[in-house]
Amino acid sequence: MTQKIRHQLFLPKPISDRLEALAAKPGATKSAILTDAVTAWLNRRGASELEERFAIRLDRMTRAIGRIDRDAQVILETLALFIRFELSVQTPLAENDHVGRALAAKRFEAFVSQVGRHVAAGRRSLAVGARDQEEGQ
Repeated sequence: MTQKIRHQLFLPKPISDRLEALAAKPGATKSAILTDAVTAWLNRRGASELEERFAIRLDRMTRAIGRIDRDAQVILETLALFIRFELSVQTPLAENDHVGRALAAKRFEAFVSQVGRHVAAGRRSLAVGARDQEEGQ
């Protein structure tokens, strides 16, 4: 059995009347009601302290995720516009142009390989000096 300690409380009359009304119901006691109330209050206070501790970090992370989302949208829109532009200005290859198709496949493989190298190395093409990096390869 848990040890219980006696406390003397002074409550305002309206709250005391409400406590008396709740304790008058079958199976309820003032001690149980007050224990539940104090426990709930302490739990909320503990949650509030955790929120205060982590709120700054969570706000910072939320802003960072927002920037990442914005950057991703810019990148996707840029890529979509570039692809649309390229498809509108490039003439399609003839069905029997095997040399042109082979050259296109070779260029595509080189492009995919270059993207892989950039991602693996953590390089960014929009960064200052990106052209210098490209020429050095």
